[in-house]
Amino acid sequence: MKQLNFLLIFSFGLAMVMFTLENTAATTVRVLPGLSFTLPLAALLLLVGGIGATAAWVFAVWSGVVKRVEKQLDPSELDAQQVRIRELEEDVQRYRATVDAQLGLLPAAGESSAQA
Repeated sequence: MKQLNFLLIFSFGLAMVMFTLENTAATTVRVLPGLSFTLPLAALLLLVGGIGATAAWVFAVWSGVVKRVEKQLDPSELDAQQVRIRELEEDVQRYRATVDAQLGLLPAAGESSAQA
């Protein structure tokens, strides 16, 4: 798996270097009227990709925060989960008692082989 990761990272890095070397033409970007700047095309695309990746990360973090806040605001769901956990724990205890009782009814392994 480490070799695959290395291969992917190396290939991506090589592709980025080749892209940068092939796209050195200057490109003018107008952000607002009267506000413009000139960058090489490769640098501009890398910058925009980085901004997009950062925006996606911020959105993912924000979605996680919203979900966490929604869970904290809904105590009835938490109470229902706690009740279900208690019911399942009681079921496990009852099943253990049943299995222990049934194991007591089984003949011991040494006795059955001695009778055979």
